[in-house]
Amino acid sequence: MSASETEELDSIDATELDSPEGEEPVQPLNLDVQVTSPSSCERHVTVTVAREDIDRYFDKAFSDMMPSAAVPGFRAGRAPRKIVEQRYKKEVADSVKGSLLMDSLSQISESQDFAAISEPDLKVEAVEIPDEGPLTFEFDIEVRPDFALPKWKGLKLERIIHTFTDADVEEQIEKTHSRYGQLAPHDGPAAVGDYVTVNITCTHNGEVVESDTDRVVRIREELSLIDGQIKSFAKEMTGVKEGDRRKFKVTLSQDAPNTELRGKEVEIEFEVLEVKHLKLPDLTPEFLKELGQFPNEEAYRMAVKDGLQRQLEYAQQQKARKQITALLTESATWELPPGLLKRQSSRELERAVMELRRAGFSEGEIRAQQNLLRQNSAASTAKALKEHFILERIAEEEKIDVEEGDYEREIFLIAMQSGESPRRVRAQLEKRGLMDVLRNQIIERKVLELVQSEAQFKDVAYKADESNVEAIHFAAGGGGESVIPEATEEVETE
Repeated sequence: MSASETEELDSIDATELDSPEGEEPVQPLNLDVQVTSPSSCERHVTVTVAREDIDRYFDKAFSDMMPSAAVPGFRAGRAPRKIVEQRYKKEVADSVKGSLLMDSLSQISESQDFAAISEPDLKVEAVEIPDEGPLTFEFDIEVRPDFALPKWKGLKLERIIHTFTDADVEEQIEKTHSRYGQLAPHDGPAAVGDYVTVNITCTHNGEVVESDTDRVVRIREELSLIDGQIKSFAKEMTGVKEGDRRKFKVTLSQDAPNTELRGKEVEIEFEVLEVKHLKLPDLTPEFLKELGQFPNEEAYRMAVKDGLQRQLEYAQQQKARKQITALLTESATWELPPGLLKRQSSRELERAVMELRRAGFSEGEIRAQQNLLRQNSAASTAKALKEHFILERIAEEEKIDVEEGDYEREIFLIAMQSGESPRRVRAQLEKRGLMDVLRNQIIERKVLELVQSEAQFKDVAYKADESNVEAIHFAAGGGGESVIPEATEEVETE
């Protein structure tokens, strides 16, 4: 529907609505509702409430008040109605306005032909009940776009497969042990994999825009920041010693926290204060207990292999999701409101982090993915929302829903990665209002499984992500406050 088109909902008849047995039936409001469509995901709603409904609400409000109305010169509940109406006109008008607005919105929500995805943007203080005639008020609301569901059965997809070897397990064990290693001072020049303690100074046009002191950074091929990437980090930092300085130029992303510097170049200088080498722990019985109460090395290796299998399943799901959603969203050309994208960006980040934790990725790997998402916030959020709308429609048509056991399974897998109890993880999700994010994640996964069950597959070899990225929670352009708690990775120092 174009922005100029107007949808007129059928005038809602004043027929009786269902009510609990034994109670007076609720009389609906006689509403005239006009809806315009500024965009595919926005509706502007104009509501007119008939005068007879306004008078009916006033009459009921004063009737309810009469038995207890306190008016000077009269005993409680004995004052004439006209005097009560004069004395409490303003208070009752405010109460009636609130009731009319609430009941109108409730009635519209039951009769609407669009699916709301946000609360109505209604400026209550601007609404006034007129002394005569009907009441008219307006509000904006974001809705799920109306679209023809694309064909999703019989898609042709590639499926990655892999059998993990002892060498894969050894490599993963080394990565895991690095999280428990100790940093010891190193007299020689830094090598790839070593850590450096640095002071960081970021400038734009000669002016300092951000800085940090005593930041510990591992030397890897790339350094990921909240608002940019340093591609040649290892090349330039290899061989540095205490007192050395290295400079890099970084073009900030279009989603950088500092809006004034988006897309602009910033110079970053690293002053090396100290070089440290990571000493890995021995696989002793005590360390096996610390890793997860493993009775022996064999049990630990089996757990590592299971973790690799979970990461493969994650990779399979991501590849399948990418293929499926690319095919399903080909015709999803509708635009999404900037306000919606801005509000949903942090939720999309939360969802991505939960998926990674469920799959058993380390906090360092999660932090690198967080930075990439932050650098492309608007584009990644728009893509994720379009995917969600389509997958949600399939879920509705196929009657796919979430059961309590689904929540328990997801929370258990997240708890395994974080090292916390499932009860604590659930409490944190509930406190931060993220159970709906978890629900959407479960629903989408179930839909993707259904789509895959109807798809035609071609198996291809799995190629693990060989990127060597160090990620830090630091915005070179400044203004990099976190929207969610930062992923952290503990490394002990001597």
